[in-house]
Amino acid sequence: MRIKRARPGEVLRRNCSQNIEYLTFPILEETEIVDHLFSTRIGGASEGIFQSMNLSYTRGDKKEAVDENFRRIAGVLGREVEDFVCSDQTHTTNIRKVTEKDRGKGVLSEKDYAEIDGLITDEPGLVLSTFYADCVPLYFVDPVHRAIGLSHSGWRGTVSRMGVCTLSAMKEEYGTKAEDVIVAIGPSICGECYEVSEDVVLEFQREFKDVNLEFLYEKGEGKYLLDLWKANYRILIEGGVLPEHISVTDICTCCNPDYLFSHRASLGKRGNLGAFMSLRNA
Repeated sequence: MRIKRARPGEVLRRNCSQNIEYLTFPILEETEIVDHLFSTRIGGASEGIFQSMNLSYTRGDKKEAVDENFRRIAGVLGREVEDFVCSDQTHTTNIRKVTEKDRGKGVLSEKDYAEIDGLITDEPGLVLSTFYADCVPLYFVDPVHRAIGLSHSGWRGTVSRMGVCTLSAMKEEYGTKAEDVIVAIGPSICGECYEVSEDVVLEFQREFKDVNLEFLYEKGEGKYLLDLWKANYRILIEGGVLPEHISVTDICTCCNPDYLFSHRASLGKRGNLGAFMSLRNA
């Protein structure tokens, strides 16, 4: 399948294994301490509007299809279904430290936590799992302290600096220093597709104290375009991450609705994509 990229070159690598197509970031692979992927719509068991790699149990898809999709993703990662630990996303900046006792939560067992948009761990083998259909996935790898984080950042998470919140949680739990961290800003809606109203603009202006924000563009008639990729990049830089340690997606969910689920492009008739990452054994 031909896909549209936001700029020349290829930041994200397309991969195919076991008839499943998925995306990876070379910058994360080069750390040699993690396995990760971002799913596409290709290679799953779901049908209809969920075709075919839907990773949501809450949007009306058949449970057995979603179970099979998680099983297939586990196979690509070289893990088992019980290794997944899932977020409970409500557009907060709440971060949960994931440990062995959380194994399987959200897939094989009910979550005993709520309102968690970010996950961190330093325990090998656990698969941090967060979910998307236009919002921004943020991958964090601390190769010094062998710790990782995976966070969901829509416009609410972005205006509340989810990237910095995740770095702060990793610092508190593992001693992580921002300048050591490798970060990937994953596939999500691009600035040319993401139209927002003035109330969203006012939230960003209040938080960032700028009259002219480089990631907001006036479209006219009270509408604006918001570039979440640029906004999250700026937040990470301000949080101490080095520019050369950040890789920004070149694939937009909304520009590629047959390849990736997009809430905006589908008018809400869609499944969920997944971002996954686990630490390898030392």
